[in-house]
Amino acid sequence: MSTTPEDLPAHALDRLATMQGGEKPLWTSDLSVNEFLLVRQAGFEPLGLVLGSSIYHVGYQFAGIRQNLEMTVLTQAMYHARELAMTRMEEEAESLHADGIIGVRLEVNRYEWGAGLAEFMAIGTAVRSLGESHRPAHGRPFTSDLSGQDFWALLKSGYKPVGLVMGNCVYHVAHQSLGQSLRTMGQNVEMTNFTQALYDARELAMDRMQTEASDLGAQGIVAVQLLERNHGWGSHVIEFFAVGTGVVEGNPDHRVPEPQLIYPLNG
Repeated sequence: MSTTPEDLPAHALDRLATMQGGEKPLWTSDLSVNEFLLVRQAGFEPLGLVLGSSIYHVGYQFAGIRQNLEMTVLTQAMYHARELAMTRMEEEAESLHADGIIGVRLEVNRYEWGAGLAEFMAIGTAVRSLGESHRPAHGRPFTSDLSGQDFWALLKSGYKPVGLVMGNCVYHVAHQSLGQSLRTMGQNVEMTNFTQALYDARELAMDRMQTEASDLGAQGIVAVQLLERNHGWGSHVIEFFAVGTGVVEGNPDHRVPEPQLIYPLNG
């Protein structure tokens, strides 16, 4: 789903205009001081903190207590809501004429005033190259959850980010029957039902993340995280979320620098 600047809230448009206008535009950032300096040393300038939000009603799906199965309704809801937030964040970066967004965080918040409602938020720092454009082949600003330090190291090693890629799976893990519980009581034994359920769910999330990376033309994914979260659906329904940054080689002839010993000065 794509958005246009007109879809953004009026206050967001005002904030973006302030960061662009005047003789001395004011930028904002959630980069630490060290990250900011390394991003500048890598040849990029921060343009502003950009964000996207979507408050989404997550539907209901029934599963029998003896079933191991994916909750496809919930999987699709969680994925679509994150996509809405990501797209709006990217639109803010587009309005700032950014090459990309670094340090992206994807958060899910729930509020007492809405049962079944959740706010999905994407937030990061829009940056622009001081030299040649670093936009990927798809033409949109790249997204990445890499820190400023990791972004600097990636560029210095001859690689470029093309986009944040993700995959998810909401899965119902079957309950054990009373007979199964009694048969395993006091024994060292693998719980094959649980093992297979969690294995399958992680694999689905990983496979979907890899498909996104392939669609973007990425050669690999760095900084992959595999997260397990329960969003209030009950103890046997879990979301498995895989996320990382898809990358490509900037120059096939590049050489990765030799590692250097660094002494921290902050104790």
